[in-house]
Amino acid sequence: MIYKLEKPDLSKINRNKAIGLVLNREKQSISTLFNKSFSPIYLYWDKIKYKTLPKDISNEEFWYAIKFMRRAQYLPTVIKNENGDYFKWLRLPELEQFLHEADLNTGGALFGFTKSIDEKTKYKFISRGIIEEAIASSQLEGANTTRRVAKQMLRERRKPRTDDEQMILNNYTAMQAIEEEYKNQKISLDLLFELHRLIAKDTIKEDEIGRFRKNSEDIVVADSDKSGRIYHIPPKAAFIKKEIQNFIQFANDELETSFIHPIIKAIMIHFWIGYLHPFTDGNGRLARLFFYWYLLKNNYWAFAYLPISKIIKKSSIQYGNAYLYSEQDDLDLTYFIDYNIRKIKISIENFREYFESKSKRNLKMNKLSKMKYNLNDRQIQLLQYYYEDKDARTSTPTHMNINRISRKTAIKDLKELEKFGFLISEREGKRVYYYTTDKVKGLFKKNA
Repeated sequence: MIYKLEKPDLSKINRNKAIGLVLNREKQSISTLFNKSFSPIYLYWDKIKYKTLPKDISNEEFWYAIKFMRRAQYLPTVIKNENGDYFKWLRLPELEQFLHEADLNTGGALFGFTKSIDEKTKYKFISRGIIEEAIASSQLEGANTTRRVAKQMLRERRKPRTDDEQMILNNYTAMQAIEEEYKNQKISLDLLFELHRLIAKDTIKEDEIGRFRKNSEDIVVADSDKSGRIYHIPPKAAFIKKEIQNFIQFANDELETSFIHPIIKAIMIHFWIGYLHPFTDGNGRLARLFFYWYLLKNNYWAFAYLPISKIIKKSSIQYGNAYLYSEQDDLDLTYFIDYNIRKIKISIENFREYFESKSKRNLKMNKLSKMKYNLNDRQIQLLQYYYEDKDARTSTPTHMNINRISRKTAIKDLKELEKFGFLISEREGKRVYYYTTDKVKGLFKKNA
């Protein structure tokens, strides 16, 4: 059974009174009421029905007024449902300042606070962002492994041991391919299928990879439990084959539309793939990959720092609801746009805090490390990594790969750190791993 949103009973309301609310919204009290339906969250009826209102206004009348006002301000999109009706959206007032700040810092300064970083540090932040995004996006789709184990697998470049680890590795490989290569290419059917091959490798049946799903495969978006609740029945195969051409033109900026800000357009691209659900599996990860592809293609490269799926994972129910509201409430895409903008803001703020904390700590650690122990930058960065994660480990091949250095140089780096008491080594099978000691914590405290 497909899940339907609760709808208010508007059969007995005074519609003239409701429209009068809209006409009188310049009054401060009424304006405040309406603002609460837009900010800080774009609300649906399931929240509006609990709002405390003046005694002479029912919640149903207030909802009717909200919908009346929204319909008057909708902007069209080129995204349509299987019935031929188009999704639309509202340009929320709070969007303007956020998008303006993003444009002032196009090229990746992330609102001004990362302008001073050098290329090497920039690469490390991008690498961190890609790893975190690959893990979280896969976990959103059911990958059952811990972040620590997944990070260790990616850093050490070991082979996945489970399908869940394979899913994460696939997503990481696809993210890297976008950042290094595909951001410079236009989307085509071939590239669409290639990205699907990358994320689906060794996790679904070979004959389902790199092709659109068939009607006979009966794919739906449903609860993972036994409730049988269905949230979305994707369009038929014929509709997908037709609309995917419009999607490709839209993503390549080849479809004539009024101007849409690149961040908003990236969110629409994300939604469109999720709605079409063109493959038997991997649609969610693919949708989020295209979000990044479009922003990197348009030089918003700082988004490579931001593992937005890590934030979405903390509110996965609201993420699903954003799709649901958009599809079932007047095809109003504003719900999905609003949700994603709020998560982007949180991602930026989290990165800001991480960047400032890391910069301050690193400055202190660098000073003592160089003065007392004469450590090089690679060794200091490794100690900083251990400071952030006491359960971390590294090896000679991992240190080589991360820093792009020879085996001889990597061994020298690690042996020196072991000699100073910062690391201890343990043999596990054929490989030697290096773990941190309490001296790393002490290094920071002495210089705090």
